[in-house]
Amino acid sequence: MTALQKTAQGLRTFASDIAQGFFEITHNGFALVGLATVFCVITLTARPDLRQAGETQLRSWLQARQMDEVGMQVEPDAVDRATAADPRDLPKQQAAVAYWLSKKYRVAPEPVSALVVEAYEIGARVKLDPTLILAVMAVESGFNPFAQSPVGAQGLMQVMTGVHSDKYENFGGKLAAFDPVSNLRVGVKVLQECIQRSGSLAAGLKFYVGAGNLGDDGGYADKVMAEHNRLKQVASGRNVPLAQPPVIRAVAPANPEAPPAQDKVASLSIS
Repeated sequence: MTALQKTAQGLRTFASDIAQGFFEITHNGFALVGLATVFCVITLTARPDLRQAGETQLRSWLQARQMDEVGMQVEPDAVDRATAADPRDLPKQQAAVAYWLSKKYRVAPEPVSALVVEAYEIGARVKLDPTLILAVMAVESGFNPFAQSPVGAQGLMQVMTGVHSDKYENFGGKLAAFDPVSNLRVGVKVLQECIQRSGSLAAGLKFYVGAGNLGDDGGYADKVMAEHNRLKQVASGRNVPLAQPPVIRAVAPANPEAPPAQDKVASLSIS
């Protein structure tokens, strides 16, 4: 064997030894990774607290990276907190009511649509007309979920939170008064109790506004019923104008013997 052949054979042997060593190292490395993975899985299965801590740290790291990229906190699940629905997904009757309320009270149709859906669902359960529920909401707050009266009535249905705090316990406490759906549900419960207590819808509305022991409710029940009737017409497919024209009612003259043309005056009241 010549010197050149011996050199070539030596190089081949050297390359073969390197390849064999690399294979063994890689094989052993993969084996170690596999063993480490199995060990981690067993550990995390046996220790849920460690798994939860790891997930929290990983989530925090990913959120921090996203904040660095977009310049603000990223919450993909934030949409789940929104009280909103696409009115195009609603049944025709409910969509008509949602669009009409949106235009009249100058609020976005999406949150109103969610409230309309809720009013129809809860109305069916408690046997109250959903357009009545929406009418109370309209008269009470004009669909402002953060409304508050001087006497402490709060939210969409203007429930006296201090008086009915027990009803909010099922929703996590009194701050739920400013959650639109929670306020709606509590308000409907209060309205239902007022109607049952008084024995009629008109009297129930009077109790709801806090005038149960008074001779006059300031026209509250009439306002609610007028809006209720308009919403019923909207739901039935009728074209109802947003602004109602004033109704002119004649007031009897103080002196019955005076000429009607001279003493009759007009009183404007909006129904």
